[in-house]
Amino acid sequence: MNKPFNAVVWFEIYVQDMTRAVQFYQNLFNIKMEALDSPTDDDMWSFPGNMENTGANGALVKMKGVDSGGGGTLVYFSCDDCAVEESRVETNGGQVIKSKFSIGEFGYISLISDTEGNMVGLHSMH
Repeated sequence: MNKPFNAVVWFEIYVQDMTRAVQFYQNLFNIKMEALDSPTDDDMWSFPGNMENTGANGALVKMKGVDSGGGGTLVYFSCDDCAVEESRVETNGGQVIKSKFSIGEFGYISLISDTEGNMVGLHSMH
């Protein structure tokens, strides 16, 4: 029998303009991000979180040789009502790809693009 685990323990969203990206996510989620010490020259800013809790925490990363935008992974951010965060997207330089819609018993999602061309999801149960 397999031991239960959280499949995702960390995520990174690659950016080209860190100042612009930090501003977007801070305004979108009404949070304060913090710069991380990096053992390399990478510029990293963490979303607030506690690595001891379940779920995943992550950071915005500006890494030499790694472009933003595109890719095959979609990160969903938890929200009380994803329509609230969705309403902040365009005023902060992002784009709403698909407005809040039902995914049945699993709640609601919105699909958005940040200022760096990365598509991310917003999820809520209401």
